[in-house]
Formats: sequence, C-alpha cells, structure tokens
Amino acid sequence: MSTYIDGVTTQTQNAPVVIVGAGPTGLMLAAELCLAGVTPLVLERLPQISQVPKGNGLFGQIVFVLDYRGLLDPMRADATYCGPVPGFAFGPLQLDFAPLDASPLHVLALQQRHIERHLADRLDALGGNVRRGHELTALVQHDDHVLMEVSGPDGPYQIRAEYVAGCDGARSVVRKHAGIEFPGVTSGDVSRIGRVRLPDSVIVPGTGELEVPGIGRLQPGMTKLTSRGRCSLMPLAAVDKAAEPGIYIVATIEDDPGADRDAPMTLEELQASAGRVLGGELPMSDPLWLTRTVGNSRLADLYLADRVLLAGDAAHLFGIGGSLNVGLMDAMNLGWKLAASVLGRAPDGLLASYHTERHGAARRYQLQARAQKALSDSGEYAEALRQLVGELLRYAEPLRHVGELIEGSAIRYAMGPADAHPLTGRLAPDLRLRTPDGGTRVAELMRPGRPVLLDLTAAGSVAAAVADWSPSVTIVTAEAAGQPPADALLIRADGYVAWAAGPGTADEGAGLADALRRWVPRAG
Repeated sequence: MSTYIDGVTTQTQNAPVVIVGAGPTGLMLAAELCLAGVTPLVLERLPQISQVPKGNGLFGQIVFVLDYRGLLDPMRADATYCGPVPGFAFGPLQLDFAPLDASPLHVLALQQRHIERHLADRLDALGGNVRRGHELTALVQHDDHVLMEVSGPDGPYQIRAEYVAGCDGARSVVRKHAGIEFPGVTSGDVSRIGRVRLPDSVIVPGTGELEVPGIGRLQPGMTKLTSRGRCSLMPLAAVDKAAEPGIYIVATIEDDPGADRDAPMTLEELQASAGRVLGGELPMSDPLWLTRTVGNSRLADLYLADRVLLAGDAAHLFGIGGSLNVGLMDAMNLGWKLAASVLGRAPDGLLASYHTERHGAARRYQLQARAQKALSDSGEYAEALRQLVGELLRYAEPLRHVGELIEGSAIRYAMGPADAHPLTGRLAPDLRLRTPDGGTRVAELMRPGRPVLLDLTAAGSVAAAVADWSPSVTIVTAEAAGQPPADALLIRADGYVAWAAGPGTADEGAGLADALRRWVPRAG
C-alpha cells in the first residue's frame, strides 16, 4: 500500500463522508447523518472515550435541541440539574434574571464524558460506529473527492470520501491540511484548573460556602475578581453525582505571559496561583486532575472549503468556554444539509448555507465572549466599564438581551424577507399540540429528523395547498394549546423555522412555496 497521497489504489477504502474526531461534535454529526440516511466513517485517534475531565455541562439552546432528538431525557437522568437558571456569570458580573418573567438561559449540568457516552449510544442505535485508534495524517482535495492517509493499529491506509468533516479540535489536522486560516487572539491569560480536596475546616456547614483565613467568605459557583485575576470554586458534586464530598473544582485566571506552558501542571502551581489572586492561602490537597490552558479567541475563515467542512473547536474557540454548546449546534445545522448533498437531493445553495449561518452564529458568540474578557481586565478603565455595564444589566431588556446572546436565542438565520414573521429563522417553539392521533409536542415531531409543516389553521388550508410535498415533508394539522404564535410553520430538519404565517395573515401561503424549494430536500 502506498504511504503517500498519490492516487486511489486497490486498497483504498471508500466512504460518502468521513468525520475526523469522535468528541461530542463529531458524534452528534455522525448521528445526524445516519438519521438522514447517510452512514459516515468516523475516525478517532483515542482508543476509547476520554475520562479526562473537560466540560461540566451544556448551556443554551442546545438543551432544547437535545429534546428535539430525544436525547434530553436520558441525559437529564444522569445530570445534577437541567432547566432554567436564576442567574449566570457574565465575566466578573453576575446576571440576576429575577426581574424577568422567565429566565432566558438553560443549563444541563452533566460531565462531558457522560455526554459523549450518550451520543455514542445514539450513534450505535442508528447503525453507526467509531473507528477508534485511527488517526488522519494527510489529506488532499480533488474535484470530486477527498483522498486521506490514515494511520491505524494495523498500519497506514487510504480513504476516498466525497466529503470530510473536521471535528478534531483546536489543533485540527483537517483544517491545517485544507489550508483554512484560523485567525484570532492568544491572550496572556493563563487558566489553571484542578479538582482538589479542600479541608473541612474551610467549608461552612450547611451552606457549602468557604471561610478562608485572610481571605474571608467565598461563595461556591461565584467568581472572585481581584486586581490580580479571577478565582472560582465549585463543589464537584454540583456537576457530578458520583463526586466525593470535599472535592472542589478550583480555577484561576491571571495574566501570566511568562508561565511555562509546556511543563506539567502541579498542585503547588495551582495553590500559588490561587494565593496570588485571592491574596491569601487556600489550603488544598489530593489532586484528582490538574490542567493549564491559555485564552484563545479564534474563528476559522471558512467552515466549508470545497469538500472539507469544519465544526466545533476546529472551527471556533472563545477563550471562556461555550465552544461545546456552539459545536453541537454546528452538527445539528450541518448533518441534514450534508446528507442531502451526498444523496443528490439538496436544493441549490443548501450546503453553502452552513457556513453562512454557523459562522455568523459563532461571530455573535465571540462578541459576547470577548466582552466578558474586557469586563474582567484590571485597571481603572475596566473598572469603569464594569460599573456602567453592571448598571445597564439592572434593566430588564439589556439583561434579557445578554442572556439571549449567551443562550443563542438572539441568533436569527436569514431565511426570508426582512418583514418575515418574527419566528422565521429562529428555533421553533416547543408548542403543545392536539392532533387527530392525540397529544404531542413540536419536540416529538422533530425526533425523526425530517422537515415538518405544522398547520394550525381551523380548516387545514395550508396543509391542503402543499399536499404534493408530503413525501419530503411531514405534514401535521393540529390545534395548539393556548394562543399559538403563528397559524402555520415550516420547520427545517434542525428545528429552525423556515417560514411562518399569521395569525391573521391575509394570504396564509405567501412565501411558502419558495421556502419549501429553498430548505426542503426532495425525497428520492
């Protein structure tokens, strides 16, 4: 077998889509492709799901989207919390959603290794699998395929694929070989994180607060901002049901450009950093895990370059977390579009809309992430900024807007004219419905991963007008509980509203035909 990318050989393997990386984003994308009728080949260099602590959960619209695929209930069973939150950190400021009629931000507190396990189980149930211990080493694009060199347990081999999706993290091999730039900023901030034991002597009985000599009382889950940096402490039990009492997640962020970023992280380094930031000694012992990271805020120039696509950390880094939430939403957006392209059923421009929509969403998330960084800086200018923004966030609408930016619900894809119904381009609301077959919800209608035309008119007139689309669209006539926000909705396979009408629209079908042609792949 050739060990160079020089053409297809008799030993070259074929696949419609190769996904490089089986983290949460890669697994989610693979499952979405399977659901849409295309079984990808998934390559992962690690031999098994990593047990290294990474993310502590998900927040934002992805919590609803998991429900739209039937994943939320099994994940919720393992989570320590799932639902709206009364407040949330915005850099050093604490958002208090009490003045609002409802919290705009939702959280699923579940360790990343459990999220990956649930997603791997779903992929397996859909007939997909992961090739573990296989690493991409080279990639070359051609007019009608991509040729890859892979190193596996039994030696090197080649794969010929129609498309390749890079879900292989911040140092993406796919992105580098495709020649896609990854511009952004590397800050001087160094984050040090550890899972360590704190002594009973500093834990206040009954409250979980920490009383540290020379420092004072610290609130768990809150960020302490000082002139030297930031420090947060949270009991591991808040995000892991199996956690031992007394184990805390201790995290510091400080400007430390001279830090040796390649040296192994130690307990002494974490303790010294906490001491510098807090101005006193925080006793800790028995480290379960320690890591050091650097603040990176980067966004790939392209999410789609010919036959190579990027998603997750390969496409974006925000420097404060949240990339996993955005990455899973990338996968939901991309899966059905890529499957339709492979199957030859995609409307013109459908796959290109992946870059337009998700690159724009990442830019909006990057905006609020960089704003959090600016609020966290030291100095008199940053202090003035914190004071002013803190005052603004006491008002309901600025507070709601910032919460929706973090949630992702402030994102509206451009799917129709400027005067389109307000729901157009947004995630479909999970309406409770009464159909001839009984009660259901929008979330349950979306489980098969097909587009849905939901007709809530009394006469079912919208459904009757598009009956010839029934092989490609699930057409549902129903009554909505309460006052529905629209008379009819065309919902894409990823749960976003491509068209909506009413209530009270004179021509209920206006624009529907165009939306169907633009966003609905024709059934084969």
